[in-house]
Amino acid sequence: MEVGEVIRRSGGLATRAELIRATSRAEVDAALRSGAVVVLSHGRYARPDVDAASTTAYRVNGRLALTSAALHHGWEVKAQPDRPHVVFPRNRNVPRAWREQVVLHRADLGPDDVTGIATSRELTLLQCLRSLPDDEALTIADSALRHGEDVTLRRVVAQVRGAGSAKVRRIGRAADARAANPFESVTRAICLQVPGLDVTPQVVLSADHYWACPDLVDRERRLVIECESYEWHGDRKGFLKDVRRYTLLSADGWTVLRFTWDDVMFRPTWVREVICRTIGVDARTEAFAAWPVAA
Repeated sequence: MEVGEVIRRSGGLATRAELIRATSRAEVDAALRSGAVVVLSHGRYARPDVDAASTTAYRVNGRLALTSAALHHGWEVKAQPDRPHVVFPRNRNVPRAWREQVVLHRADLGPDDVTGIATSRELTLLQCLRSLPDDEALTIADSALRHGEDVTLRRVVAQVRGAGSAKVRRIGRAADARAANPFESVTRAICLQVPGLDVTPQVVLSADHYWACPDLVDRERRLVIECESYEWHGDRKGFLKDVRRYTLLSADGWTVLRFTWDDVMFRPTWVREVICRTIGVDARTEAFAAWPVAA
Protein backbone atom coordinates (compact mmCIF):
# COMPACT_ATOMS: atom_id res chain seq x y z
CA MET A 1 0.00 0.00 0.00
CA GLU A 2 1.28 3.48 -0.85
CA VAL A 3 2.14 5.93 1.91
CA GLY A 4 -0.52 8.40 0.72
CA GLU A 5 -3.24 5.75 0.97
CA VAL A 6 -2.09 4.61 4.40
CA ILE A 7 -2.23 8.12 5.84
CA ARG A 8 -5.53 8.83 4.09
CA ARG A 9 -7.12 5.83 5.82
CA SER A 10 -5.81 7.21 9.11
CA GLY A 11 -7.73 10.44 8.64
CA GLY A 12 -4.78 12.27 7.10
CA LEU A 13 -2.66 11.95 10.27
CA ALA A 14 -0.18 9.22 11.29
CA THR A 15 3.06 8.64 13.12
CA ARG A 16 6.24 7.79 11.26
CA ALA A 17 6.27 4.37 12.93
CA GLU A 18 2.72 3.62 11.69
CA LEU A 19 3.64 4.57 8.12
CA ILE A 20 6.83 2.53 8.13
CA ARG A 21 5.00 -0.54 9.49
CA ALA A 22 2.50 -0.34 6.62
CA THR A 23 5.04 0.49 3.88
CA SER A 24 8.78 0.94 4.33
CA ARG A 25 11.27 3.51 5.58
CA ALA A 26 12.39 4.29 2.03
CA GLU A 27 8.81 4.88 0.85
CA VAL A 28 8.07 7.16 3.78
CA ASP A 29 11.21 9.21 3.10
CA ALA A 30 10.27 9.43 -0.59
CA ALA A 31 6.76 10.64 0.34
CA LEU A 32 8.32 13.35 2.50
CA ARG A 33 10.59 14.51 -0.30
CA SER A 34 7.70 14.64 -2.77
CA GLY A 35 5.44 16.55 -0.38
CA ALA A 36 2.82 13.79 -0.23
CA VAL A 37 3.16 13.98 3.57
CA VAL A 38 4.55 16.74 5.80
CA VAL A 39 6.15 16.72 9.23
CA LEU A 40 4.10 18.26 12.06
CA SER A 41 6.41 17.46 14.96
CA HIS A 42 8.89 14.74 15.85
CA GLY A 43 7.53 11.50 14.42
CA ARG A 44 4.11 12.93 13.56
CA TYR A 45 3.08 13.38 9.92
CA ALA A 46 0.06 14.65 7.99
CA ARG A 47 -1.30 15.00 4.50
CA PRO A 48 -0.76 18.59 3.30
CA ASP A 49 -4.52 19.12 2.85
CA VAL A 50 -5.53 18.33 6.44
CA ASP A 51 -7.19 21.28 8.20
CA ALA A 52 -5.14 23.47 10.54
CA ALA A 53 -7.11 22.60 13.69
CA SER A 54 -6.54 18.86 13.23
CA THR A 55 -2.85 19.26 12.49
CA THR A 56 -2.42 21.48 15.56
CA ALA A 57 -4.15 18.96 17.83
CA TYR A 58 -2.10 16.10 16.42
CA ARG A 59 1.16 18.03 16.68
CA VAL A 60 0.59 18.73 20.39
CA ASN A 61 -0.68 15.18 21.04
CA GLY A 62 -4.20 16.18 22.03
CA ARG A 63 -7.76 15.75 20.72
CA LEU A 64 -10.09 18.32 19.23
CA ALA A 65 -12.96 19.18 21.57
CA LEU A 66 -16.10 21.32 21.79
CA THR A 67 -16.55 23.69 18.82
CA SER A 68 -13.44 22.40 17.05
CA ALA A 69 -14.63 18.80 17.38
CA ALA A 70 -18.07 19.81 16.09
CA LEU A 71 -16.46 21.34 13.00
CA HIS A 72 -14.35 18.20 12.56
CA HIS A 73 -17.54 16.11 12.52
CA GLY A 74 -18.98 18.35 9.81
CA TRP A 75 -21.40 20.34 11.98
CA GLU A 76 -21.92 24.07 11.63
CA VAL A 77 -21.16 26.43 14.49
CA LYS A 78 -22.08 29.99 15.42
CA ALA A 79 -18.52 31.23 14.91
CA GLN A 80 -15.18 29.69 14.03
CA PRO A 81 -12.86 29.62 17.06
CA ASP A 82 -9.70 31.72 16.81
CA ARG A 83 -7.68 28.81 18.21
CA PRO A 84 -8.64 25.14 18.19
CA HIS A 85 -10.16 23.68 21.35
CA VAL A 86 -7.93 20.79 22.37
CA VAL A 87 -8.37 18.40 25.29
CA PHE A 88 -5.47 16.76 27.16
CA PRO A 89 -5.39 14.17 29.97
CA ARG A 90 -5.76 15.76 33.41
CA ASN A 91 -2.26 14.93 34.62
CA ARG A 92 -0.32 15.54 31.41
CA ASN A 93 2.22 18.35 31.42
CA VAL A 94 1.43 20.63 28.49
CA PRO A 95 4.36 22.88 27.52
CA ARG A 96 3.68 26.60 27.48
CA ALA A 97 4.41 26.81 23.75
CA TRP A 98 1.60 24.30 23.11
CA ARG A 99 -0.81 26.05 25.49
CA GLU A 100 -0.40 29.27 23.52
CA GLN A 101 -1.53 27.55 20.32
CA VAL A 102 -4.81 26.11 21.62
CA VAL A 103 -7.74 26.62 23.98
CA LEU A 104 -6.78 24.00 26.54
CA HIS A 105 -9.25 21.60 28.16
CA ARG A 106 -8.68 18.70 30.55
CA ALA A 107 -10.39 15.30 30.56
CA ASP A 108 -9.38 11.65 30.79
CA LEU A 109 -10.87 10.07 27.67
CA GLY A 110 -11.61 6.40 27.17
CA PRO A 111 -11.50 4.49 23.86
CA ASP A 112 -15.20 5.17 23.20
CA ASP A 113 -14.73 8.90 23.81
CA VAL A 114 -12.60 9.53 20.72
CA THR A 115 -13.04 9.31 16.97
CA GLY A 116 -9.76 9.89 15.18
CA ILE A 117 -8.27 13.22 16.21
CA ALA A 118 -11.46 14.47 17.91
CA THR A 119 -13.77 13.58 20.75
CA SER A 120 -16.54 11.22 19.64
CA ARG A 121 -19.79 12.58 18.25
CA GLU A 122 -21.65 11.69 21.42
CA LEU A 123 -19.09 13.23 23.76
CA THR A 124 -18.78 16.29 21.53
CA LEU A 125 -22.54 16.90 21.71
CA LEU A 126 -22.58 16.34 25.46
CA GLN A 127 -19.70 18.75 26.10
CA CYS A 128 -21.05 21.41 23.75
CA LEU A 129 -24.55 21.34 25.23
CA ARG A 130 -23.17 21.34 28.77
CA SER A 131 -20.41 23.96 28.40
CA LEU A 132 -21.16 26.39 25.59
CA PRO A 133 -23.51 29.39 25.74
CA ASP A 134 -27.06 28.41 24.85
CA ASP A 135 -27.11 29.93 21.37
CA GLU A 136 -23.82 28.23 20.41
CA ALA A 137 -24.99 24.92 21.85
CA LEU A 138 -28.34 25.08 20.05
CA THR A 139 -26.59 25.88 16.77
CA ILE A 140 -24.45 22.74 17.05
CA ALA A 141 -27.36 20.56 18.16
CA ASP A 142 -29.49 21.75 15.21
CA SER A 143 -26.64 21.07 12.79
CA ALA A 144 -25.99 17.62 14.24
CA LEU A 145 -29.65 16.76 13.62
CA ARG A 146 -29.42 18.04 10.05
CA HIS A 147 -26.52 15.63 9.58
CA GLY A 148 -28.50 12.63 10.82
CA GLU A 149 -27.34 12.50 14.45
CA ASP A 150 -30.84 12.24 15.93
CA VAL A 151 -30.09 8.91 17.64
CA THR A 152 -26.86 10.32 19.08
CA LEU A 153 -28.62 13.40 20.44
CA ARG A 154 -31.45 11.37 21.96
CA ARG A 155 -28.91 9.15 23.69
CA VAL A 156 -27.07 12.17 25.10
CA VAL A 157 -30.31 13.67 26.44
CA ALA A 158 -31.46 10.36 27.92
CA GLN A 159 -28.18 9.45 29.60
CA VAL A 160 -26.85 12.79 30.86
CA ARG A 161 -26.24 13.00 34.59
CA GLY A 162 -24.66 15.43 37.03
CA ALA A 163 -23.93 19.15 36.85
CA GLY A 164 -25.40 20.85 33.82
CA SER A 165 -27.71 17.94 32.95
CA ALA A 166 -30.83 20.12 33.02
CA LYS A 167 -29.26 22.48 30.48
CA VAL A 168 -28.25 19.57 28.23
CA ARG A 169 -31.80 18.21 28.26
CA ARG A 170 -33.35 21.63 27.67
CA ILE A 171 -31.20 22.43 24.65
CA GLY A 172 -31.31 18.88 23.31
CA ARG A 173 -35.11 18.89 23.33
CA ALA A 174 -35.23 22.32 21.68
CA ALA A 175 -32.96 21.24 18.82
CA ASP A 176 -34.65 21.06 15.43
CA ALA A 177 -33.28 19.65 12.17
CA ARG A 178 -35.49 22.05 10.21
CA ALA A 179 -33.30 24.98 11.22
CA ALA A 180 -31.56 25.93 7.98
CA ASN A 181 -28.29 27.38 9.27
CA PRO A 182 -26.49 28.88 12.30
CA PHE A 183 -28.02 32.32 11.67
CA GLU A 184 -31.48 30.84 12.09
CA SER A 185 -30.48 28.73 15.11
CA VAL A 186 -29.07 31.75 16.96
CA THR A 187 -32.23 33.72 16.17
CA ARG A 188 -34.35 30.90 17.53
CA ALA A 189 -32.24 30.81 20.70
CA ILE A 190 -33.17 34.46 21.22
CA CYS A 191 -36.84 33.67 20.58
CA LEU A 192 -36.70 30.92 23.20
CA GLN A 193 -36.05 33.63 25.79
CA VAL A 194 -39.38 35.31 25.09
CA PRO A 195 -42.20 33.97 27.32
CA GLY A 196 -45.23 32.85 25.37
CA LEU A 197 -43.44 32.84 22.01
CA ASP A 198 -43.42 29.49 20.20
CA VAL A 199 -41.60 29.67 16.87
CA THR A 200 -41.11 26.80 14.45
CA PRO A 201 -38.49 26.77 11.66
CA GLN A 202 -39.39 26.65 7.98
CA VAL A 203 -43.20 26.55 8.22
CA VAL A 204 -45.08 26.71 4.92
CA LEU A 205 -47.73 29.44 4.80
CA SER A 206 -50.09 29.51 1.84
CA ALA A 207 -53.20 31.36 0.76
CA ASP A 208 -54.87 32.30 -2.51
CA HIS A 209 -52.42 35.13 -3.11
CA TYR A 210 -49.11 33.86 -1.73
CA TRP A 211 -46.91 30.89 -0.82
CA ALA A 212 -44.13 31.38 1.73
CA CYS A 213 -41.76 29.37 3.88
CA PRO A 214 -40.45 31.85 6.46
CA ASP A 215 -37.45 31.12 8.67
CA LEU A 216 -39.45 31.17 11.94
CA VAL A 217 -43.21 31.23 12.49
CA ASP A 218 -45.49 31.47 15.51
CA ARG A 219 -48.88 30.50 14.05
CA GLU A 220 -50.91 31.41 17.11
CA ARG A 221 -49.52 34.95 17.22
CA ARG A 222 -49.41 35.20 13.42
CA LEU A 223 -45.79 36.28 13.70
CA VAL A 224 -43.12 35.72 11.06
CA ILE A 225 -39.42 36.24 11.82
CA GLU A 226 -37.01 36.35 8.89
CA CYS A 227 -33.21 36.07 9.06
CA GLU A 228 -32.09 38.44 6.34
CA SER A 229 -28.78 38.38 4.48
CA TYR A 230 -27.59 40.00 1.28
CA GLU A 231 -26.48 36.68 -0.17
CA TRP A 232 -29.87 35.01 0.16
CA HIS A 233 -31.69 37.31 -2.27
CA GLY A 234 -29.07 36.66 -4.92
CA ASP A 235 -30.34 39.19 -7.46
CA ARG A 236 -32.96 41.88 -8.10
CA LYS A 237 -35.60 39.29 -9.02
CA GLY A 238 -35.18 37.47 -5.71
CA PHE A 239 -35.29 40.75 -3.80
CA LEU A 240 -38.55 41.79 -5.48
CA LYS A 241 -40.09 38.39 -4.81
CA ASP A 242 -39.26 38.63 -1.11
CA VAL A 243 -40.65 42.17 -0.77
CA ARG A 244 -43.91 41.16 -2.41
CA ARG A 245 -44.21 38.06 -0.24
CA TYR A 246 -43.73 40.09 2.95
CA THR A 247 -46.27 42.63 1.75
CA LEU A 248 -48.88 39.93 1.07
CA LEU A 249 -48.23 38.31 4.46
CA SER A 250 -48.77 41.67 6.16
CA ALA A 251 -51.96 42.25 4.18
CA ASP A 252 -53.21 38.87 5.40
CA GLY A 253 -52.72 39.85 9.06
CA TRP A 254 -49.21 38.51 9.71
CA THR A 255 -46.65 40.60 11.58
CA VAL A 256 -43.26 40.29 9.84
CA LEU A 257 -39.99 41.02 11.67
CA ARG A 258 -36.77 41.01 9.67
CA PHE A 259 -33.39 40.80 11.42
CA THR A 260 -29.93 41.08 9.91
CA TRP A 261 -27.03 38.75 10.69
CA ASP A 262 -25.13 41.56 12.40
CA ASP A 263 -27.98 42.34 14.78
CA VAL A 264 -28.63 38.69 15.67
CA MET A 265 -24.96 37.91 16.27
CA PHE A 266 -23.84 41.15 17.93
CA ARG A 267 -27.03 42.79 19.31
CA PRO A 268 -29.10 39.86 20.63
CA THR A 269 -30.52 41.86 23.54
CA TRP A 270 -31.87 44.45 21.12
CA VAL A 271 -33.39 41.71 18.93
CA ARG A 272 -35.06 40.20 21.99
CA GLU A 273 -36.42 43.57 23.09
CA VAL A 274 -37.89 44.22 19.63
CA ILE A 275 -39.66 40.84 19.68
CA CYS A 276 -40.95 41.49 23.19
CA ARG A 277 -42.27 44.90 22.22
CA THR A 278 -43.96 43.39 19.18
CA ILE A 279 -45.89 40.76 21.14
CA GLY A 280 -46.46 42.87 24.24
CA VAL A 281 -44.14 41.14 26.70
CA ASP A 282 -42.06 42.93 29.34
CA ALA A 283 -38.41 42.50 28.31
CA ARG A 284 -37.36 42.70 31.97
CA THR A 285 -39.20 39.57 33.06
CA GLU A 286 -37.24 36.97 35.00
CA ALA A 287 -38.46 34.30 32.60
CA PHE A 288 -35.50 35.16 30.38
CA ALA A 289 -33.07 33.57 32.82
CA ALA A 290 -33.45 30.13 31.25
CA TRP A 291 -31.98 31.25 27.91
CA PRO A 292 -29.27 33.88 28.58
CA VAL A 293 -27.42 35.52 25.72
CA ALA A 294 -24.57 37.96 25.59
CA ALA A 295 -25.55 41.60 25.61
